[in-house]
Amino acid sequence: MLKRFLLTAALLLGVLTYALPKEGMWIPMLLEKYNEEDMQDMGMKITAEDIYAVNQASLKDAILRFGGGCTAEFISDKGLILTNHHCGYRNIQSHSTVENDYLSDGFWANSQKEELPNEGLSATRLIRMEDVSEKVLHDIEPGITEEKRSGIINKRIKKIKAEATEGTHYAASIEPFYYGNQYFMFITEEFNDIRLVGAPPSSIGKFGGDTDNWMWPRHTGDFSLFRVYAGQDNQPAEYSEDNKPYKPRKHLEISLKGYEKDDFTFVFGYPGRTQQYLTSHAIDMIVNKENPERIDLRDQRLSIMDKYMKKSDKIRIQYSAKYASVANYYKKFQGENRGIKKLDAIEIKKEQQEEFKNWANSTPGYQKRYGSLIETFGNTYEELTPYNVAFGYIVEAGLAVELVRFARNLDKLLGIQSEEKLSKVKKEIRKSAKNFFKDYHKPIDKEVLSVLYDQYYNTLEPKFHPAVFETVEKKYDGDFSEYAENIYKKSFIDELGEMEEFLEDFELSDKDKIKDDPIYKMATSIYETYRAKIQPERDMLNNKLDSLYRVYLEGLMKKNQDEYFYPDANSTLRVTYGKVDGYSPKNAVNYRHYTTLKGVFEKVGSGAHDYNAPEKLRTLYENKDYGRYADDDGRLHTCFIASNHTSGGNSGSPLLNANGELIGLNFDRNWEGTMSDLMYDPDQCRNISVDIRYVLFIIDKFAGADHLLEEMTIKE
Repeated sequence: MLKRFLLTAALLLGVLTYALPKEGMWIPMLLEKYNEEDMQDMGMKITAEDIYAVNQASLKDAILRFGGGCTAEFISDKGLILTNHHCGYRNIQSHSTVENDYLSDGFWANSQKEELPNEGLSATRLIRMEDVSEKVLHDIEPGITEEKRSGIINKRIKKIKAEATEGTHYAASIEPFYYGNQYFMFITEEFNDIRLVGAPPSSIGKFGGDTDNWMWPRHTGDFSLFRVYAGQDNQPAEYSEDNKPYKPRKHLEISLKGYEKDDFTFVFGYPGRTQQYLTSHAIDMIVNKENPERIDLRDQRLSIMDKYMKKSDKIRIQYSAKYASVANYYKKFQGENRGIKKLDAIEIKKEQQEEFKNWANSTPGYQKRYGSLIETFGNTYEELTPYNVAFGYIVEAGLAVELVRFARNLDKLLGIQSEEKLSKVKKEIRKSAKNFFKDYHKPIDKEVLSVLYDQYYNTLEPKFHPAVFETVEKKYDGDFSEYAENIYKKSFIDELGEMEEFLEDFELSDKDKIKDDPIYKMATSIYETYRAKIQPERDMLNNKLDSLYRVYLEGLMKKNQDEYFYPDANSTLRVTYGKVDGYSPKNAVNYRHYTTLKGVFEKVGSGAHDYNAPEKLRTLYENKDYGRYADDDGRLHTCFIASNHTSGGNSGSPLLNANGELIGLNFDRNWEGTMSDLMYDPDQCRNISVDIRYVLFIIDKFAGADHLLEEMTIKE
């Protein structure tokens, strides 16, 4: 089935995007069949089997899904892994205090005994993948209802997963590809003892901050080091002091040879989500309805956090990771809108859809199945738009209040029916409360509520309002500042001491005390608004769209039967490939493909807020003390760009050369190319990587952690 999809793909690269081999996020197990020849023509010197194999060690055994949404890779036979600084940021922050500020000063374990455990952090390795489309889809009639189709598929998936993992410690997931026209199974193992090994100070690992985020040129040493630990049998195990560093089947070799313009490269990782095959109606909704509201709400939230973070180091440390998380997609949404408009993507999509309609209407059989699709897409998106905008307000305003999210922990108490479970649940909530309040500043939360809920109230039509807004309107005359002051005074949820006291005295007969708490009421109102007023219609319309897209892709395949296309990213392991290359974002501006350490201090000299560098780094620069990490040109390269098609989730992915050796660590895209999740532009889309030589230079010459280099396989 996949062969039919891939060989008919030009319909989606030629009709929906651009028919270029280097575009796409390709399935590793199918590289030999569909990509190997092209990759080797572009310069690759290894084979597809070197990248993905099941019966022998291959590069795929060195690649991990890190945490909830990044990639990491083994770089030693002692479980040492490399990922981005921003991927490890929350864990670095969690270990930081005013006295031991690892965000500002960096952290380097001098021995394995000093490596820091990270509760809740996991890393997942792919064992194998399998096309299970026939098992999932056989004998399903095209005309059955979506509800019946989903029921059959879900039942089959459950059975296939159980059979695949029986008697093992592995987990299985089965994911739809091409909107459910195909299914792949992924067998994985998860490691839960992951320890922090090293991280540069934020002035290196986050150099340029929000000013440079999503931008090129870049000079950021965006990396951190962790180690995977396992039990005595080298199998995944929960944290224990007795655990040993994991010995992987494969770790990446590191090359100091550098790169030249037009050199072949590839990225191996876990891209999050792309939507290359959306219609013009979807792009219009995202760019002109959803993104502007999200940008505005995040802008206000960031301003509030920034104001308080400047007041004290404690608040700065508490909110650094939160601020970075909000700021990341705040800027991404802006770049995405800018790129889509510059590319005139909506009009391009409309032209392609018109071509599809003409093809469909040329044959009676096709007309019946495909002729009305485009019109139906338009009507469905018109219905969906207000619900998606309302959902955006739930996420970006309603759930932006930290106590709203935390208050739901108390649901666990409401669900208890026996005294036996009460003690355990209290313990869980106490633990959650300590973690939450460690990084919580009430004045920020109150102001976020006041500002964002006021905008929510005044922007969305009343049918999408939480019920609590009626209380604010009647009792507080619509004044959300007064409302916030009042409920925070009356609640027991807003301070750790009160929470602990409440938990200590709580009995099963006290459930009404939770239900009567004003912050819990507010949280319940927000969640109920989503469940009752938004989710049902939104889910129904999105399910309808999934069905439409499945038929649309089927029609596109029939229309164009001789070209390749690739499945959208869905957080599963993929390969993307391209070449080291600069680009021209606008007339008379040409960016070369790399930056050097000189650029760091040119930016520092500007005096801008986000440009600071440690004095030791300046000394190394002024003395040109680069060791073996300088390029042939005598300069220390910091970052470089290539035409690999990447997405969120590729953060921390290895950037590999023609020999499969590590030459860089992917961490970002250029602002002009952030629309690549929706439409790829080969002239503008570039992935940004930190040069592995800069990483090693920081570890060695700056941090003096040369004991870590001794673990690595470094090729001169």
